[in-house]
Amino acid sequence: MNIPAVLLAAGRGTRLQPLTDTLPKCLVPIAGRPLLDYWLEMCQTAGFSPIIVNLHYLSEQVAAHVAASPYGRGVTLAYERTLLGTGGTLLRHADALRGSSFFVAHADNVSLFSMKDFWAAHCGRPADCLMTMMLFKSAEPWNCGIVSLDERGVVQAFYEKDPTVREGLANGAVYFMEPEVLSLLDDCAAPAPDISLDVIPRCMGRIATFRNDIYHRDIGTPESYAAAQKDFPSAGRLRFDAS
Repeated sequence: MNIPAVLLAAGRGTRLQPLTDTLPKCLVPIAGRPLLDYWLEMCQTAGFSPIIVNLHYLSEQVAAHVAASPYGRGVTLAYERTLLGTGGTLLRHADALRGSSFFVAHADNVSLFSMKDFWAAHCGRPADCLMTMMLFKSAEPWNCGIVSLDERGVVQAFYEKDPTVREGLANGAVYFMEPEVLSLLDDCAAPAPDISLDVIPRCMGRIATFRNDIYHRDIGTPESYAAAQKDFPSAGRLRFDAS
């Protein structure tokens, strides 16, 4: 799959302090490996090109790690002096993304899934859908963005961190998108556009879904990070079928 990928890795990870006082969240260890390496390995195995990683907080550490990593080949590092927002990062690299479907992941989550199956779901999406969202079953749905689906698996409603929601499938913040999404971002006129706030609401009825039943966890809190160290597969390896 020779398509572009954007790994969003610029965040401060404030909820993980003090761990992230001196270590960027995208480099925290999971099963003995920096989190970002899992995403870089996945993207390289899938044949994505270019692989764009945005940087901001402790950017020098991330850049040095990527330079020394066996997965750093073909990676474009994109420093943001001021955070552009997740949608703003996509717009900054629009020239590289407008020609084809592209992959986007919040690289501060840890995930195991079949890229081949995810891509197949996107290719088989209903014709009017502009993107395919990865879903997972969350143990704490009130802390996630929960979706409501129709019989086709297309998102009809989105409930962001709603304390009244007690169950449901959550947005994993991993996507395949079509270039038309960039036009929506252009039109929203937000100073730092955000995928969750400025894309998803404009795409209700046009977001296909793929359910990750293998493993997905947001490690944004000390509790969830500790849980990942216990329940993430002990081998700490991703197995992706790039064909």
